Amino acid sequence: MEPVTVGLVGAGPWADMVHAPALAAGPHTRLAGVWARRPAAAAELGGKHGVPAFDRLEELYEVCEAVAFCVPPGVQAELGVSAAKAGKALLLEKPLAADLAGARRLADAVGEAGVPSQLALTFRYSPATTAFLAQARALRPFGGYASNISGALCGGPFATPWRLERGAILDLGPHMIDLLDAALGPVASVRAHGHPLGWAGLLLEHETGAVSEASLSMAATGELPPSRIDVYGREGSASLVGSELGDGVFARLVASFAETVRAGGGHELDAAHGLRLQRVIDEAERQLVS
Repeated sequence: MEPVTVGLVGAGPWADMVHAPALAAGPHTRLAGVWARRPAAAAELGGKHGVPAFDRLEELYEVCEAVAFCVPPGVQAELGVSAAKAGKALLLEKPLAADLAGARRLADAVGEAGVPSQLALTFRYSPATTAFLAQARALRPFGGYASNISGALCGGPFATPWRLERGAILDLGPHMIDLLDAALGPVASVRAHGHPLGWAGLLLEHETGAVSEASLSMAATGELPPSRIDVYGREGSASLVGSELGDGVFARLVASFAETVRAGGGHELDAAHGLRLQRVIDEAERQLVS
């Protein structure tokens, strides 16, 4: 397969640590260049990988087939629309947008342009997750529980403004909601309690009749457990622990995205799926604010 030329939008810590190295490593992709709101950061990141940094986003579009986003959710929603209108395939971070309106605009733009899209829901690209979901779905499941507890809001490279403002439901929620949705069936409704900047709990009801809970926090300290998800059914139980995901998850994500681009779309974790997750997140956040 001819490598997909990908332009990177964003030059922050996650772009530096994960996106740029994986896209540049190949063999399925070739990093074509970098654009960021901070030109100096874009130049530094591009220099690390021997690719140009562009002053104008439109110049990046001219040298790539696809665009990978590593920017805050609100920025992704805005710039993703422009990339879709430019005919570029989109590798999108989670959540799809900062709010439901932005997610709708982006998903609609992707659909109208007919461009491939895929979400970087990293848990989903591990063989351990694939095996877990196959096992869980065979259990005739009726319930499950997920937890993702971190101290990201207490400092470090990921204590970013949007995370400090919105907290765990917007940042961790997409991962856990997606896994419960995949294991137990589409989420039909949500009830939320707690606080996104402390401890937030979600009670999910699924279209299959199953129910599940998710506990989320980014404000914990001390020795913290790995994220996990447990599913129970009439034929037994299945568990997935975050520490079991293994190395190379993002490399597999990038390879999967390249296949999606060459196939012209069709991945289950597309922008439309991101919009479904955003609806659940929006309702949960709305309940806590009210």
